[in-house]
Amino acid sequence: MADWLAVLHRRAELRAKAGLTRRLRPRAAGDTVVDLAGNDYLGLTTHPEVTAAAGRALAAYGLGATGSRLVRGSTEVHHGLEAALADWLGTDGSLVFSSGYLANLGAVRALAQPRTLLVSDAHNHASLIDGCRISGAETVVTPHADPAAVAAALAAAPGRPAVVVTESVFSVDGDLAPLAELHAVARRHGALLLVDEAHALGVTGPAGAGGVAAAGLAGEPDVVVTATLSKALGGAGGVVAGPAEFVRHLVETGRTFIFDTALPPAVAAGVRAALDLARAGDDLRAELAERAAETVRRLRAAGLTVSAPDAAVVSVTAPGPEAATAWAATCADRGVAVGCFRPPSTPDSRSRLRLTISAGVPRADFERALDVIVEYAP
Repeated sequence: MADWLAVLHRRAELRAKAGLTRRLRPRAAGDTVVDLAGNDYLGLTTHPEVTAAAGRALAAYGLGATGSRLVRGSTEVHHGLEAALADWLGTDGSLVFSSGYLANLGAVRALAQPRTLLVSDAHNHASLIDGCRISGAETVVTPHADPAAVAAALAAAPGRPAVVVTESVFSVDGDLAPLAELHAVARRHGALLLVDEAHALGVTGPAGAGGVAAAGLAGEPDVVVTATLSKALGGAGGVVAGPAEFVRHLVETGRTFIFDTALPPAVAAGVRAALDLARAGDDLRAELAERAAETVRRLRAAGLTVSAPDAAVVSVTAPGPEAATAWAATCADRGVAVGCFRPPSTPDSRSRLRLTISAGVPRADFERALDVIVEYAP
């Protein structure tokens, strides 16, 4: 009976040898670390209006939703949030899930019919990759951000239903997908376009409505949008938005929606308040863009290889997984939290520090964090 544990131990040893050990590090409330690792892009997680809205809902509804959305988990707060999200994204409707991961699993699976071909970008997030796998549909993985490769994949499957699957702002390097070109290719071949706006919502586009809106595709009948509510909106949960018939289809058939306990009403209320702040937050987005550009200038001037700042994710190449781990640990020892991305979490063989810029970090702390990153670069 212990053999399987021995196998797991051996695998852990191999990961450690390759510099791929992962550890949980508890964070105390109110710690003083400068956060360039989390996803609170607009600094809304602790905004007084957000926490006050969550507190009122907590007092009114209690800690949890008490059931799935179709049983007892739907509240007026959930429905109000869905209406606000649909209005912001310019879609007929939206549906809130308990996480962005489940939203992606549910959306991909619901779009896959018999004989469907899924055309997935090589840099897509694990939730989209798993959605393609769970759907059981044939999946073709195309080179990153390559509309010509997508067109070739679709042309090779004439007459079949197809879905082009992409992120908007990619989670590892922070680059923006060529959404207008991808949509043109998809429409030419009668395919749908599924766009995950996790790192774009609240950060890019008109009033922060994301990359789809920025590309002029909001509300198009052949476009479905997903997003997490845990990044720029500072809360938790996920959303799928698109045509009303598709939202209805998810309510009636989506397993990750039907069989999951609903998002707690207090979280939904906090996200709803954050949405209003994000929608009106052009000044925050301007500050975010300026900080991202400054980060790239400073790090490139120090001789580091840095991604282009299309949104608020900045990727910094490390020599290898061990170097990336040591670099991130040294930054943490000096009060700066940075993301450390290594294979298999990266879509290629490169290890990176991933910096997620936040407008909520005091300016002096942000400047100090850049000094630390540069000083201790391998």
